[in-house]
Amino acid sequence: MGEYTPDSTLPPTLGSNTPGPHPASITRPIHHPEWDQPSASGYRVSKHVIGEPVPRCDPFKVLIIGAGASGIDFLHHAKTALSGLNVEVRCVDKNSDVGGTWLENRYPGCACDVPSASYQFPWRPNPYWSRYYSGAREIWAYMKAVALDEGLTQFMEFGVEVKGATWVDETARWVVKLAKVNGLEWEEQCDVLLNATGVLNNWKWPDIPGLHSFRGDLFHTARYPEDFDLKGKRVAVIGTGSSGVQTVASIYPDVDKLYTWVRSPTWITAGFAQKFAGKNGANFDYTEQDRLAWEQDPEKYREYRKMIEHELNQRFKLVLRDSAESQQANEFSYREMTAKLAENPDIAAHIIPQNFNVACRRPTPGNGYLEAVVGEKTTVFMEDVAGITTEGFTVQSGEEYACDVILCATGFDTSFRPRFPMTGINGKSLSEIWSNMPESYLGLAAPSMPNYFMFTGPFTPTAQGSILPLITSKSKHILQIIRKMYVQHIRRMVPKDSAIANFMDHCQTYLPRTCWADPCSSWFKQGRVDGPIAMWPGSRLAFLDVMRSPQWEDYEIEYESGNRFGFLGSGFHVSEFETIGNITDYLDGEVMDPPPRKVMEDLCKGN
Repeated sequence: MGEYTPDSTLPPTLGSNTPGPHPASITRPIHHPEWDQPSASGYRVSKHVIGEPVPRCDPFKVLIIGAGASGIDFLHHAKTALSGLNVEVRCVDKNSDVGGTWLENRYPGCACDVPSASYQFPWRPNPYWSRYYSGAREIWAYMKAVALDEGLTQFMEFGVEVKGATWVDETARWVVKLAKVNGLEWEEQCDVLLNATGVLNNWKWPDIPGLHSFRGDLFHTARYPEDFDLKGKRVAVIGTGSSGVQTVASIYPDVDKLYTWVRSPTWITAGFAQKFAGKNGANFDYTEQDRLAWEQDPEKYREYRKMIEHELNQRFKLVLRDSAESQQANEFSYREMTAKLAENPDIAAHIIPQNFNVACRRPTPGNGYLEAVVGEKTTVFMEDVAGITTEGFTVQSGEEYACDVILCATGFDTSFRPRFPMTGINGKSLSEIWSNMPESYLGLAAPSMPNYFMFTGPFTPTAQGSILPLITSKSKHILQIIRKMYVQHIRRMVPKDSAIANFMDHCQTYLPRTCWADPCSSWFKQGRVDGPIAMWPGSRLAFLDVMRSPQWEDYEIEYESGNRFGFLGSGFHVSEFETIGNITDYLDGEVMDPPPRKVMEDLCKGN
């Protein structure tokens, strides 16, 4: 139906319509100029239909920082959740490829401490894992294959580093400064900024005098050349975190001489879900029969995955102090360590913790580590490195040791502060806000940072098993927020100060009951013994439940029109004007059988 011409044989006015041509709502709802009258408050009804973005030329833009697991997961879900919307999603990463930490970390023995069957996207199970605990390259290959198969790399640009991000309230957008490795710099704007960079991403050299005077081969584990051969070399490994423990255990059989440091106590345990690992929690290879069976019977593989996840979901119980689970973990680890160090009481006395529980820090899986530490090729030092020389290193006594390679397994900047300057509302700097305590809202959003969301922000439950199911829950949660912002024309969303204060109050009141508050150095506490605990106050399952749907009442929300119902616009839905729009989708859901016919007929008859 085009423009309608009234029937001249009828009265010129019928009903409340005025004389003259009457346009039809075909491709858009009709709109008459006289309808465009403001209310007493100055509010005007927009011409848009429900489901259309704020009327403007450019699309609603989402910028993701990081193409690791979080970036891949979000892009996967965004393809469906944002389908049909005028939303542009773009992902930048400083590296040359996808994979994040699994692309960067290729040091000897680098592997995940979570079983392969758990450390995978819940929506993309892989029955082809080669081992119970997979190595870095295999995990990277899995993530790369997923990104390629789903066409996600088309949304990614590599070799791009974020240099800064500033919130501009006038436009309700982030202005992000970007730079290519060749020095080219530019700015981009986005409506929503997502930090998908991960926690263990910003590596750092140790503060040791003379470190870079060494003439041999000096590496950080986060930048170790994968093909470098250590056979027959004298190697010094500095650091006893996860990377140091894995490196020492892996290289011991090949090196000619090994030097390492045990500066502070640490529990050396098996990996997560060791119940289903090999003897004494050892890693093992899956057979080809295993892989074929899981490939041919996805339900069987799902049952295996659920069995391992069930075990992982029990872990939070041992985090609570004075629980049977924590006592059992302490006793088991103590027996294992004392047995392996029986002939080295000095090392045992120095390394076995006396005043903190196993779960105080993320357990360090160390199959082969203690055996290497007490091996005949190993020299262990109990004090800090005194300094690095051109030929090796010196110890506190002043004695110098020559070596060929120094490996710094000294970890990352775990302060949670972004690697780039970030300025939010009223010029507030996130680094300054987080200078003492990295406050957050549910590990998801930060104070004074509108339209900004984090995948592994402070107070995310990163210590209880695989992070990937948690990332998926955050992707879905954030996409609910983005859809609401898009459909309801929200210009700015930021957690209320009261919501953050309440959440932090709960965390700080709850967390002292956990062994995370024990006197151990942990990245949960920004690498300090007495640092503020930035962990989720509960189990993974509790977190997953909270992430199911946003609590909108916890946000300060500003609307483009100033009216929260401005998104209703012309009163029509976008589907009413689409060529193949489904305007009866409410009938497409699952239906039950009709009511009993005889009962209805009898009731009609009054029976």
